[in-house]
This record gives sequence, C-alpha cells and structure tokens, in this order.
Amino acid sequence: MGRTMAEKVWTDHLVRKGQGGEPDLIYIDLQLMHEVTSPQAFEGLRLAGREIRHVDQVIATEDHNTPTIDIDRPIADKVSALQISTLERNCREFGVRLLPLGNADQGIVHAFAPVLGLTQPGMTIVCGDSHTSTHGAFGALAFGIGTSEVEHVLATQTLSLKPFKTMAITVRGQLKPGVGAKDVILAVIAKIGTGGGQGHVLEYRGEAIRRMSMDARMTICNMSIEAGARAGMIAPDETTFAYLEGRPHAPKGAMWDQALDYWRTLPTDPDAVFDKEVILDADQLTPYVTWGTNPGQGLPIAADVPVPEKIADPAKRQAAQEAIDYMGLKPGMPIRDIAVDTVFIGSCTNGRIEDLRAAAAIMKGHHKAKNLHRVLVVPASSRVRIQAEKEGLDRIFEDFGAEWRNAGCSMCLGMNPDQLVPGERSISTSNRNFQGRQGKGGRTHLASPEVAAATAIKGTICSPADL
Repeated sequence: MGRTMAEKVWTDHLVRKGQGGEPDLIYIDLQLMHEVTSPQAFEGLRLAGREIRHVDQVIATEDHNTPTIDIDRPIADKVSALQISTLERNCREFGVRLLPLGNADQGIVHAFAPVLGLTQPGMTIVCGDSHTSTHGAFGALAFGIGTSEVEHVLATQTLSLKPFKTMAITVRGQLKPGVGAKDVILAVIAKIGTGGGQGHVLEYRGEAIRRMSMDARMTICNMSIEAGARAGMIAPDETTFAYLEGRPHAPKGAMWDQALDYWRTLPTDPDAVFDKEVILDADQLTPYVTWGTNPGQGLPIAADVPVPEKIADPAKRQAAQEAIDYMGLKPGMPIRDIAVDTVFIGSCTNGRIEDLRAAAAIMKGHHKAKNLHRVLVVPASSRVRIQAEKEGLDRIFEDFGAEWRNAGCSMCLGMNPDQLVPGERSISTSNRNFQGRQGKGGRTHLASPEVAAATAIKGTICSPADL
C-alpha cells in the first residue's frame, strides 16, 4: 500500500518505533521560538544543567509582545518588556540565534522562516505556538508543541509522539475571481467544524490548491489548527521550488539538486489511503466572513446572521445564541449590514507581501470610511515591510488613512498595545475570533485581506465586488 506525505516524512524522521502501544521517537529538524512559550523551557535546561543538543537547529524571534510603533527601548508595558528581555537573556546564555526588534529578519515566528528559506519540504518543524502548521505549505510536517516539549526538543532534538491520523481535503475545480485562500479555509472549517480535524494531519489537494501561490498556501495551512488538526500539509511542487530557490538558507549548487530529488519523492502515492476525506467544489465558494466567536462560525458574505430558534441541534442553538449576544448582532440581519469600527490587516495568516499587495490594490485612490476608528496594516516580517516599502505600498496605505506599522503579531491577540476596547468591532485578517482574543470585550470578524480592504472603504462588511 502507498503512503501519504505525512507518513513519508514521519518514517524518514523515525528514531525509534514505539513498542506495546508506546509512542514513537522522531527527530526534529528545526525548532522556532518566541518570547511567550520559551522561558520555562530555558529554565528547565538551566535547573538540569543541560545544554542545547543542536543549537544550530534553533532560532528565535520577538513577535507576540512587541510594539509595532515606538519599537525603540524601553518597551512601555512592563510584562511585555520582561518577556522580551528574558528571551534575550536566555538566547545569549544558551547561544541561540535571535532576531530582535529592529533586526531586518525579525517578524512573526511563522512568517520570517519561510522568507529566509529555513522552511523546506520534508522537514519536521516545531514551535511552542499552535500556528506552526503554517510551514506545512511547503510539505513540511510542522506543528505546535507544549512548553515541556519545547524543553525536550532543546535537550534531545527529538519528540516522543504517536503517529497522527490523516485527512485529505480536496478542493476541486477553480476558484471564482475574488475568492481566495482565506475563503477556502474558512469554508473548510465551517464544513467540518472546529473539532473536525482532531488528531489528524490535513493534506490539501486538488486543482484549486495547486493553482495557489506559496503565500496563499501558507494561509490555508496556518488555519488548519482552527479545525482541530495537528498540522496541515500541501505537497511540494514547482511553485514551492521556485519560491525557495536562492533564499538565504535554501540549499545551493549540488545540494540544491539533491534536495530537489528528495522533495519530489514526498507527494502522496496514488494508492495511499487516508483515514478521512472531505471534498469541496471551488466554483461554489464565495468570500467568507465569520459572524460568531469561533472560526467555524462563518458564512458566505451574502448570508444572514443565523436565527438560533431555527437551529435544531440544542448545543449548536445555544452556542449560536451566546455568540450572537456577545457579538452584539441581531439574528437574521444581513452580514453586509454589519458596521465595523476597526480594520486589521496582518498576522501570520495574512500579513505576507501578497496580502499587502491585494489590500493596497483595493485601497488605492480611496479613503477609509468616516465611521472607522482606525485601519492598521502590519507586515508579518521586517523583510515583508522592506519589500512593501520598495513597492510603495506604505504610501498607498497612509494616503488611504491607514496606519503603517512595524512587523509583529499586533492585533491578532491582546498581548501588545494593539488591542480592541470593550464593544469595539473589527474585521480582521487574523486566525481567531474568540471572545477577548483581540482585547477584552472586543468583537472580531475574520475575513480575507480583500474583504477587509473593501470593508475599510465602505465601513460595513463587504467584498470588492460590492464596491
């Protein structure tokens, strides 16, 4: 029987096969770190008198707590300043390469690595952050881990795990104009639910996926975790290879040729069997927007907010009612009638150069709606910021009335100064719309950069086609 891509990567990294129901021991190629989940791991090493096993396979950055304006020290927030300074001290002590604020390579942990060519097909990649699944866009087996596991990888360069199940997500046909990767993944999560992928690696397949750029594929894999999956993967192909070639950490010369030979063996065998399969028709998809308080509560932009009384399942009916109450919406109101206060374009989901280009193309020649408090545009990495400024995108955003910021997690989560206030409503290109995710009492609608940009023009949720 043939093997899936995830099974191939797992086998290639198997150090020891578990016996009698024990987990396997697998080798980890790359560990990414940031300031939030690393302090306890470093302290564990320190208390045990251990060094890092392969320090050249670890790299850290500052992202979650970083301000996106006034990045010169000192950092105003005391908790953020402590987390940042602790990471810097730990990296100095243990010899870990760090990309700090102001460094040209600094950025969100899941954004800087692909740009530098650190993320490559067939690798195992971990980080103390759930959205490590982003790197699966390259055909890597990448997933988030807990703090004790972060320490284990630092000490041994291995992890003890049971093999994951596999699920194929096949997106047939071609997407309509105006429909993109964010709409696809929101549609997938709405279809299978936030727990539908639990315990599985999701492999995205089909013509619509193959036509996507690497930036778009990273958006898809990034939000796999929102469907409950351990990881998301897309088979490497010529699009992958073209993206990687020439990047700072990509193989070169004869090593590049050897890498290509291996990478081309990774796609799933034709006779491989998945544990589950889900099929979507690309030509049936339209722009999606979330209305509730989890990423699975999403609908096509032309739909209405659900009416809880019409939902048969008691648990789903109660969840819908609670979400509508928190979001301050009226059951049955058109999603297009929802007015927002803030627009956020950025995050490890949609803060890459392609996302910024798409938003700028829509905003150019317009000005933000009068009802908006603010529009934040935050590149996912410093290299993306530099490229955007070379292309003049920053001037388009500023002429529009948006705030152009430095790289960081920003308003994706309430761990830095970029936060919503209670009752404030945002449309956001990030990945989570949980209660309080963007700030205590904040209300978040997830959407694509195109929908967010169009909404910034009109002031109510809309797509570019509605303009």
